[in-house]
Amino acid sequence: MEILAGFIIALAIGITGVGAGTITAPILILFFHQSASDAVTTALIFGTAVKLIATPVYMSRGHVNGKVLKLMAMGGIPAAILGSLLLNSFDKKALTSPILGIVGLTVLISAAGTLWRSLSAQGIVSKPIDGKWLPWIIAPIGFEVGFSSAGAGALGTVALMRFTSLLPSEVIGTDLAFGLMLSIAAGTIHASMTGIPWAILIKLLMGGVPAVIIGTQLTKVLSPRKMRLALCVWLLYIGGELSWRAVKPAAKPAAIVTPASATRN
Repeated sequence: MEILAGFIIALAIGITGVGAGTITAPILILFFHQSASDAVTTALIFGTAVKLIATPVYMSRGHVNGKVLKLMAMGGIPAAILGSLLLNSFDKKALTSPILGIVGLTVLISAAGTLWRSLSAQGIVSKPIDGKWLPWIIAPIGFEVGFSSAGAGALGTVALMRFTSLLPSEVIGTDLAFGLMLSIAAGTIHASMTGIPWAILIKLLMGGVPAVIIGTQLTKVLSPRKMRLALCVWLLYIGGELSWRAVKPAAKPAAIVTPASATRN
C-alpha cells in the first residue's frame, strides 16, 4: 500500500506540480497512522527526492524562470527554516491536534487555490508586482511548508499566476523548483532533529521514483487542468477529515470499577 501511495502521489506531482506535502502528509496521517511530526518529516524528504527528478525535466524545457525563482527563494527559504525550527522546539505529543489542524486547513486552502486556478486559468488576469515585494508574499508559504510540509505547490502557483507574468508552463516549473528548495531546507532540519522514518520512506520512493518520471511525460498527452480538478476533490476530503480530527473531543477512557469499589457500592 505504501508503494501504491508513493506512485499515485508522485504521478500527481509530475503532472500538476501539486502534491508533495499537500497529499503526502495527510495520507501518512490518515491511512498509515504516522504521527503528525513524523508525517511532516517523511513528506518533506519524499518531496525532495521526487522533485529532484521532476525539476530538471522542466528546466530542460525552459519552464523555470531563474529571476522569479531567486526572488521566491529570498523569502521562502528563511521562512521555511524558521517554521521548521519552531515546530521542532515544541512538544510533539502536545502539538498533535494543532499540527493536524494546521495541515488540514492548509490542505483545504490549497484545494480552494488549486480549484480557483484550474477554473479560471483561461481568463485570469495577472497583475505583475515589483519584484521587491515577491519575497514578502512568498515568505508565509515558506513558513507553512517548514511547519506542516504542505502548501508550496498550490499556494505557490496561485501566487505566481496572480503576481507575475509567467506562462502557465513556467508557473508549474518555477514552483516545482521552489518547492524543491524548500523541501531541502526544511527536510534537512526535520531529519536532523527527529530522524528519518526509513521503513515507510523507502516504500514510498519505490513507487514514487518511476511514477514521477511517467508523470512528467504524461503532461504531453494529458490535461494538467483536468488532473488538478480531480485532485481538488480528494484534497477537500482529506483536508476536512484532518480538520475534524483536530477539533473533535478525544474519547474518554471508560471508568474501571475495582472489586473494592464495587463492594462499597
